[in-house]
Parts: sequence; C-alpha cells; structure tokens
Amino acid sequence: MLLPELNLTVEQAKALSIPVVRREVLQVLIDYAQCKVNAGEDLVLNFICTHNSRRSQFSQIWAQTAADYFGIPAACYSGGVEVTAFNERAVESIKRAGFRVTKKGEVNPKYFVFHSDDAEPIVAFSKLFDDPINRANRFAAVMTCAHADENCPFIPGAENRIPVRYEDPKAFDDTAEEASKYDERSLQIAAEMFYVFSQIRSTK
Repeated sequence: MLLPELNLTVEQAKALSIPVVRREVLQVLIDYAQCKVNAGEDLVLNFICTHNSRRSQFSQIWAQTAADYFGIPAACYSGGVEVTAFNERAVESIKRAGFRVTKKGEVNPKYFVFHSDDAEPIVAFSKLFDDPINRANRFAAVMTCAHADENCPFIPGAENRIPVRYEDPKAFDDTAEEASKYDERSLQIAAEMFYVFSQIRSTK
C-alpha cells in the first residue's frame, strides 16, 4: 500500500490525460515490457540521461513505483554518461510527492526512496549507466534526454533502446517557478509510467 501522501499524488497522476503523440512514444516501451512478461523473462529498464541527476532519477523512481503498484515484476535502474549527484531540487520534489526519503553521505549521496512501509527502498544516486548496481545485460535502455540519446549511439548490454525524452526542469533553476516546474515534470513522468504499467498484462 502506497504511503498516504504519495497515494494522493498517484491518483492525480492517473487522472492526467496522456496526449496521443506521447502514447505513441510510450507504446514502444509497453510492447517491450509485454514481450518480456509474456516470455517469462526479467523485465529490466535502465533510464539514461547525461548526468543521471533529474529526469532519469524521476523515471526510475516512478517506474519502479508503478511496477510495484500494478504487481508487474520489474527492476528499474537509472544511469548517465557523467557522474554528478541526484539534484537536490529533484529530491525535494519527490519528497513533496509523498515519498519517504533518507540520505547517506554528502558527496554524491545515496538516497533511499520508499513508496510504502513494506517495500524495499529504491536506491537513487548519480552513476554511470553501467555502474555495478545496474543490470549489465538484457535490459532496455530508456533514453530520457536528447543529449544522451544523440551522444551515446551504443549502450553495451542493452537489447533494446527506447527514446522517451523529457524536457529538463533544470531550465527553471533559481527562478520563482523552480519548485512548480520540478513538480510538473515529476508528475508528467509519474502519469506516463503509471500509464505504461497499467497497459501491461501479467501472465500469472
């Protein structure tokens, strides 16, 4: 069962309409996931953007939450091509969404993100896409930013490459709209990940 505040955010996300053009983008991810489920194979998603600091972190957290919510076995990871840190503005946004978050370390800290009282935490920190914590092969590389998608023509170990790009909330850093734009992007990603996993049919 989702944490109470988080459940309110999820209901808000589920109520959002997904534009047709985005449904077409997401259908590629749905088809990949359904094929893995149908074959009884592990569904492993690695959300990748350049710095693994904002969009890919949102995507990993919301995808894992959605998978758990719908009872679809999935392992969701994230990574980048440069190591920075899980941006503090994005961390604050997921807290506002209702996740419980604990932090360990100061330089590129690890965040343990809980969506319920009884689930294992989602471990979130900036890392390369091939960091040992991530599944090394037979995964889908879900490219969440144009820069990484265009500058990483080859992702070792990926059996599929699926572009699902999002606008970067970084453009609003240190402006009056900062918090609202981070929350807007988080909610968009939540809505799309919940849509994706709502479309996947379990074979059990």
